Amino acid sequence: MDWNSALKDFIQYLRLERSLAKNSIDAYLQDVEKLKQHALYSHQKLPAEISTQDIRDFLEWINTLGMTPHSQARVLSGVKAFYQYLMLEGLIKNNPAALIEAPRLGRKLPDTLNITEIDTLIAAIDLSTPEGIRNKAMLEILYSCGLRVSELVNLKLSNLFLNIEFIKVTGKGSKERLVPIGQTAIKHIEIYLQHTRKEGPIKTGMEDFVFLNRRGAPLTRVMIFLIIKDLAAKIGLKKKISPHTFRHSFATHLIEGGADLRAVQDMLGHESISTTEIYTHLDRDYLRSVMIDFHPRA
Repeated sequence: MDWNSALKDFIQYLRLERSLAKNSIDAYLQDVEKLKQHALYSHQKLPAEISTQDIRDFLEWINTLGMTPHSQARVLSGVKAFYQYLMLEGLIKNNPAALIEAPRLGRKLPDTLNITEIDTLIAAIDLSTPEGIRNKAMLEILYSCGLRVSELVNLKLSNLFLNIEFIKVTGKGSKERLVPIGQTAIKHIEIYLQHTRKEGPIKTGMEDFVFLNRRGAPLTRVMIFLIIKDLAAKIGLKKKISPHTFRHSFATHLIEGGADLRAVQDMLGHESISTTEIYTHLDRDYLRSVMIDFHPRA
């Protein structure tokens, strides 16, 4: 079987048997086309003649093209799928790509704000408007509790236990957790609830949602993103931030302050401690900066 025939049948398999979308099929095709190009140029080999070493040589070649590790891993995934298909069809006995490991992918550290940036951003909110009072409460709770934006928009009045300084949050997989809330956030939530929210309209069925827009419906994720984006522009902040930046900053500042990693895991609602451990890398960067700033031999 030549390359063109194999690719044509592979596309049919992806479309009909795996029911993949056109964009996904195109991505697979581009990945295998790269292997085809290399095989015909270097070895003049047909698909069934490609060896594990040929694929290793191919990966070295795409590395010289300046492809990122993520892109290389994606190409290898496409090649593996192609040879898995050839095995299913009985055209080859073994998948030459099966045992090849993808390039090691570095985990991108999340962007965070320092304490001064957090304070400056929140202080920029105009408290002379009802929306400003709401936004102040909203950002204070984002930073105080490390909530996901989806958890914030779905926060209910019935899950606020401000008298004992806790809120109940429904996170991923509908899992509930109790999260402590600080006095500053409590103060601004109470101001919002007693004035802005009480005096504004509330749509039927939306009575239990904490944060509402001016028409009395719950805020959306996009609305919260735009509120934060506008504040960042207002203070001239160059960092690209989102609601999730407050969650990252919450975790980073806790760990910088010496908080136990397991406690931070519980507050964030992470299933695995390894997800929380990324913030220890940020903490090491902080410690390194302290040494550079203050050690006489740094």
